[in-house]
Amino acid sequence: MKIALCQLNPTVGDFDGNRRRILEAAAEARRLGADWALFSELALSGYPPEDLLLREGFLDAHDRALAELAGSLPPDLPCLVGCIERNPDAKARGARALYNAAALCEDGLARVVARKALLPTYDIFDELRYFEPWPRPEENVVTIGGRRIGITICEDAWNDPVFFGARQYPVDPVECVATAGAEVLVNLSASPWNRRAGDGEGKEVFRHRMLSAASARHGLPFLFVNQVGGNVGIQFDGGSMAIGPDGRMAFQPCFYEEAVHVVDLGASWGVEPRWLPLVEMQRRALVQGIADYGRKFGMDRCVLGLSGGIDSALTAALAVDALGPANVTGVAMPSTYSSSHSLGDAEALARNLGIRLHVVPIAGLQQAFGDALAEIFAGTEPGLAEENLQARARGTLLMAVSNKFGGMLLTTGNKSEAAVGYCTLYGDMNGALAPIADLWKTEVWDMARWINREGIRIPVSSIEKPPSAELRPDQLDTDSLPPYEQLDPVLRLLVEEDLPVTAVAERTGMAEETVAELFRKVMATEFKRFQYAPTVRISPRCWGGRRMPVSHRFVDERGSI
Repeated sequence: MKIALCQLNPTVGDFDGNRRRILEAAAEARRLGADWALFSELALSGYPPEDLLLREGFLDAHDRALAELAGSLPPDLPCLVGCIERNPDAKARGARALYNAAALCEDGLARVVARKALLPTYDIFDELRYFEPWPRPEENVVTIGGRRIGITICEDAWNDPVFFGARQYPVDPVECVATAGAEVLVNLSASPWNRRAGDGEGKEVFRHRMLSAASARHGLPFLFVNQVGGNVGIQFDGGSMAIGPDGRMAFQPCFYEEAVHVVDLGASWGVEPRWLPLVEMQRRALVQGIADYGRKFGMDRCVLGLSGGIDSALTAALAVDALGPANVTGVAMPSTYSSSHSLGDAEALARNLGIRLHVVPIAGLQQAFGDALAEIFAGTEPGLAEENLQARARGTLLMAVSNKFGGMLLTTGNKSEAAVGYCTLYGDMNGALAPIADLWKTEVWDMARWINREGIRIPVSSIEKPPSAELRPDQLDTDSLPPYEQLDPVLRLLVEEDLPVTAVAERTGMAEETVAELFRKVMATEFKRFQYAPTVRISPRCWGGRRMPVSHRFVDERGSI
């Protein structure tokens, strides 16, 4: 038996476009000799559809698209497609109105043959808001081509008590379908990518270990097909796999691109996985995030401020990889306090990347703002308000360029700055998308060096010079923060692992008083992150998945808010 794993990039709500993608993949699967084809979770609607699921018109459009799809697929190619199913017992039982399901499209008809049992409600997921959990996962077994196929949907595969050592949910759907007589295990997934907490590996490596353990435990081949593509901040890497009980695979997974892989269950599988370096997986996620945000919103160009520093330089390089140099415009806005090398580094970057660069000095705006506020500010010392005016002047100019020429504005702040509030509302935070706001500053440097590994794209001076916002004379980030090499490990433990101040101090060796002060900064600037641009998620705890009250009065054991 030959099965096609169809790794596609759907757009939420684009039923016509998603249906065409599925039909094209099915045609390719048939051409490659597949007996049937497997598609990802909610492949027809795109994932996650969120509150569109509350709209009757959306559900009607989905049902029409599913019927049309079933009638258009090759008649001799059964297809298992992730879909939405209405729950007929919802009103009578007080249950949720929908199931996250899988339909077998065969002989011109679509028949739901499996429903998702485990519904994630953590991090970026909120499936219990919309779907009813399926209470009988052992029924998710269907015969296709004479073989018993055990169907699980995404989270259903993430509850193996042997692999994890404990259960998050009371049932293991993989075990259920295996016990019910499945000969092949399949998982339809929309599993976003991220760097794993603490272990330094990407999610694609962890998935392989988890699925290999399940395959070995049950002595069955495991076919995993995953969505690919960006959905605002969430990045799906694909990485579809066919794994045998010995951990070997039928093909090498591919990441961040659409693909159709045909697996012959009767052949010997001998592929040992080759993983990309973590920094490259992160880079590809960020590039995809920019590209798909633009494509799915109908924006093929972008604009960003270029300061000569590392953050804007890295963002520009990623934007070029995503959109092409002709579609990226940089704007340098030197102020009274800009160093002599800042403009030179921005110009060198633009030449290296082949992008347009406009130079718009803001010293005149600084003076105009000062004159306008002279009476109100009389008798006060220059300080943060004056510094922020520079950032807001730049933000206003960048928004004007974006409005005038139609390119989306990228904001260039990193995660370290966002964590401690070193960013200005309505200034450098302006933007449609924040591509690197889930990269710690030390990761920014690492990625810049990685990008330069085969030739200088980002000026070396932008990487090596001490970080500075250049909002006052001789300003350096280290004037008010520890060096980033010391700061980032502390912030990572506070933000991504939610460790208490004392534990962070013990783990990192930083003084407890300093950790407590940093924690106060993190908690006190939640209001800024609440207004942050959508962030491309690559960590286990992105700002979009961290749900902290904007206003609260919690005090920890060190007196930190």
